[in-house]
Amino acid sequence: MSKIYDLPLSYRLTKKYIVPTYKHFYDEYIVLGKENIPTEGPVIFAPNHLNALMDALAVVSITPDDYSTVFLARADMFRKKTVADFLRFAKLIPAFRVRDGIENLGKNAETFDKCVEVLESNNALGIMPEGNQELERKIRPLVKGIFRIAFSAQQKIGAVKNVKIIPIGIDMGDLFKFGKHIIINVGKPIDVSEYMPEYTENPVAATNKIRNDLKNSLENLVLNLNTEQYYPCFETATQVANISMLEKMKLKNNTLNRFYARQEIGKRLVAIERETPAKAAELNTLCSDFENRRAELNLHIKNFDTKPRETTSNSLIGFGLALLSPVFLIGLLLNFFPFFTPVFIRKMMKVKFEGFFTSLHYGIGIFSFPIFYLLQAILFFSFTGFSWWLIWLFIPVEYFSGKWAFGLYKQFRKFIRRINHSLVMRNKPELYNKTLAIRNSIIDIVLNSK
Repeated sequence: MSKIYDLPLSYRLTKKYIVPTYKHFYDEYIVLGKENIPTEGPVIFAPNHLNALMDALAVVSITPDDYSTVFLARADMFRKKTVADFLRFAKLIPAFRVRDGIENLGKNAETFDKCVEVLESNNALGIMPEGNQELERKIRPLVKGIFRIAFSAQQKIGAVKNVKIIPIGIDMGDLFKFGKHIIINVGKPIDVSEYMPEYTENPVAATNKIRNDLKNSLENLVLNLNTEQYYPCFETATQVANISMLEKMKLKNNTLNRFYARQEIGKRLVAIERETPAKAAELNTLCSDFENRRAELNLHIKNFDTKPRETTSNSLIGFGLALLSPVFLIGLLLNFFPFFTPVFIRKMMKVKFEGFFTSLHYGIGIFSFPIFYLLQAILFFSFTGFSWWLIWLFIPVEYFSGKWAFGLYKQFRKFIRRINHSLVMRNKPELYNKTLAIRNSIIDIVLNSK
């Protein structure tokens, strides 16, 4: 029987399809620290966990084609045989939790042995060290399983090779929608062999030490809004102060630098809560007031970062969008069914946890888009009588028309927000100015903190 870490042709071909589609799911795909990825195992990739399948695919997307990475996944996903067979093909093995039944916890010994075997065979594991998935952008307490596996594998391998844990920070522009950015931030390897002398003497102390080191590394790779009491406030303050912090850091306004600015804001917010609780409580009140007033005005946070355009400028933009409306309509027509089918199926499945939305949309979309593109192309050429060899040109047209249509849609939404911004300033100047003053107070607290 083949090993789970083998790389059959079917898996290699599937990866050739999955990785490019995954990258195109995002508007910007950015990888940092790729030089920190070893060219061979034994390696344990340890990403933060915000977005189900998409987190694992982030790891797969940055590894070489001949790299085999086996992931641990929730055992309840393996209940149906057909699903279990597919998950094994995708190189997932089950990890049992208390909620899966106490009687099943013993099965983790088999999973544990498989993980060690993967590392012994010079391959890679993917383990989410936070254990579970949450939507808050912070590093949660790390579970011990990843370290048990790492130490056990290092003991078996001995001094021949060093097991390395690779921390990976994943930042997504939106956890629920496509067409946003993804930043995959690869940290410096943590060499497990360096902890072995202490592990031999005191396993608990060594485990705590390596766990703290991994946690600290992950916190430096992501936006870490590490608060239990003020998370909504921290999220608001991070968005409100983003551009101002960018300017203070003297960085150009782009996706990556905005991420760096948000990281700096996050560090300051955590320090404010820790060192000046009264200031944190004041900030929380300001953020709450700002969100309430912003909702009343029906304005996006980004509206406050830009000055409203003059009427002439808005008119020109509106005229340009109107001229391009046929491009939008063609793209919408050719992409309506492939685009909305994943959403329709997800709603039919009655999936409630928003953290699964993107994974389902992507997972269904890798099938719905090629199927509908091919069917639409066949129908088009059946009724038009054009030469059938042109079908291979028509399918790319379907894809790119969808990209253009989505880009125009985003520009249209920005245009509407600008118009609304101008109307609000004109019709509700008192409420707008009060909201703007609260926003500036939030920024002052953030920028003037150490």
